Amino acid sequence: MPPGKRRAYAAEYKVEASHRVIDTGRTIAEVARELGIDPGMLSVWVKDERRRVSAAEVVGDRPLEGAERAELLRLRRQVADLEKDNAFLVKASAYFAAMQRNPRGSS
Repeated sequence: MPPGKRRAYAAEYKVEASHRVIDTGRTIAEVARELGIDPGMLSVWVKDERRRVSAAEVVGDRPLEGAERAELLRLRRQVADLEKDNAFLVKASAYFAAMQRNPRGSS
């Protein structure tokens, strides 16, 4: 990545990357290399996720398991795709409504 250019990562990506370390016992360096991200950044994410999981356990919450997280991510992607489809249909409907009001060739 060119110097000075920063990337933003979604919270879901950070959590999933962190759990690749936490759940599997693999090293941060190994997972960071696999994902193509900075190991220091992944280390911070892992530390934050471990802290979040510990805090949740104190109040009796249990973290999502791997399969539950995967299903949540799949559903979020599905919702995002449906929102894109809806936005397209709104634009297409407006276009066709305008075309019916003003057919081609008429003045």
